Amino acid sequence: MARIPDAFIDDLIARTDIVELIGSRVPLKRAGREHQGLCPFHDERTPSFTVSPTKQFYHCFGCGAHGSALRFLMEFERLEFLDAVEELARRAGMEVPRETRSRNEDGHLRRMYDTLAAASRWYVAQLASHATAQQYFKRRGIDAATCERFSLGYAPEGFDGLKNALGHDADALRLLESSGMLAKSDGGHVYDRFRERVMFPIHDRRGRPIAFGGRVLGKTTADGREAGPKYLNSPETPLFHKGRELYGLWQVRQAHSKIPRLIVVEGYMDVVALFQYGVTTAVATLGTATTPEHAELLFRNAADVFFCFDGDAAGRRAAWKALESVLPRMKDGRQAAFLFLPDGEDPDSLVRKEGSAGFEARLAQAEPLSEFFFREQGADINLHTLDGRARLAEHCKPLLEKIPDGAFRDLMFQRLSELTGLAASPHAATIPPPVPPAAARRHSNNTPRRSLVRQIITLLLHNPALGLRVEPPYAFAALRLPGIELLIEVLDLIHASPSLRTGGLLEHFAGREEADALGKLALIDIPGEAPIWQQELDDAIVQLITQTRQQRIEELKAQSPLSAAEKNELRELLLARVD
Repeated sequence: MARIPDAFIDDLIARTDIVELIGSRVPLKRAGREHQGLCPFHDERTPSFTVSPTKQFYHCFGCGAHGSALRFLMEFERLEFLDAVEELARRAGMEVPRETRSRNEDGHLRRMYDTLAAASRWYVAQLASHATAQQYFKRRGIDAATCERFSLGYAPEGFDGLKNALGHDADALRLLESSGMLAKSDGGHVYDRFRERVMFPIHDRRGRPIAFGGRVLGKTTADGREAGPKYLNSPETPLFHKGRELYGLWQVRQAHSKIPRLIVVEGYMDVVALFQYGVTTAVATLGTATTPEHAELLFRNAADVFFCFDGDAAGRRAAWKALESVLPRMKDGRQAAFLFLPDGEDPDSLVRKEGSAGFEARLAQAEPLSEFFFREQGADINLHTLDGRARLAEHCKPLLEKIPDGAFRDLMFQRLSELTGLAASPHAATIPPPVPPAAARRHSNNTPRRSLVRQIITLLLHNPALGLRVEPPYAFAALRLPGIELLIEVLDLIHASPSLRTGGLLEHFAGREEADALGKLALIDIPGEAPIWQQELDDAIVQLITQTRQQRIEELKAQSPLSAAEKNELRELLLARVD
């Protein structure tokens, strides 16, 4: 995949008018130096969504959504990073830079997309001419409109139907093989991967086929052989990674301008049947457990996610794997729940028996993530004993530590404390705590040193240009304080892109564990203007340098014996301290 230089991303964000970009999608009103409106990422009646033209940054005080123009496009339009970059570049009249090699690779990928689109059309045409396959969908209650919505098709019997239809030359055959449509025998013979199966194309975020799932019509083929596995999926290709894709997500996006929730089911037919009966928010993992990439994709599209699994032991194991992927992404405002189905039932059979109203009633009874978590963790543990409560705390704490800072994390630890009787406080954030007021600092000699780093980072987030006066190499780089490495990274980013503003600076930390804490620091209301902030930052840097010298003095004093060079260094450091 082509790598886009960081400098280009920084320049692109700097050139984008974030108020214009967001204002064309969300009604905004001017409020002092900022603009306000109703948050597009959660339901609210009172505006809590703020857009800052000076910081090139948006933030919702209700749900916590925040970021740059690039982040807004990704979240609001549900675009992947590269697509959002291309859209911003198009608006700004800029060309996204790509290396020659990447251009060639992109050309090959485009031909793969074309090949898969042609294969999808061929399968659709085959469905229209094969009564057996048509009867299969009719028997499952799937009408022609739903078949068309999902581009359902049929791969007929025979080993070379698709191969002969699309493999006109050696290059076309290579594309069919690299896109997963052909398989190769041990003897080197190339043949159609999918045969005698109804076909479910898997679409990407732009609606392009990137892979297929095929389901057998019966236990045996037309010539009496075993039909093979019930479901067969395309192999991993440059376009398709099953751990990152969700079947049906494209159709959900087309059905909803704002997705109210997502329901994760296990099979293609479950998704199709739910759509047929009016439940148009279902997606499926592709024959694999819910991955962290799936969880991120789910929450990028909806704040509420329901996982629908069989009620047997295997279903509960799958539910727990989903919980482990979801837990580190449970920011405030997000919800997850688990619906376990009766024995012998799946969403397809249930919705045909009970209709959408019956299925919705079952969803309303889904078990919240918090209840499922503590029930599973507490299984086979006797909470009436001290040993049992200690064991529960030992099991739960490492998982709860993965939850992002916020009310949900605090409440989960509170619930653990109620169950065990232990004080189960969550760890402090990795960003140093706020600096106390100046008056309090003057009357206290034991103010935590780490607050000074937080003070500097906060100033830099509000006005990155302040950091241009702090030139590398940084005299405080060796200082052992929490946040020093993060501070140095922030300063390096500012020197690399002097035009950076708040939104662009935060974009560099998107997806990292520091992102939420940095976003909160960017919202702190600090008094004064740029000249005052510059003086405050300069003074704080001097204090860091002083602390670094003192740290080195203590290191040298602890050593014995000292070399001549170290004695000279210690003498100079002591003289500098007197000065």
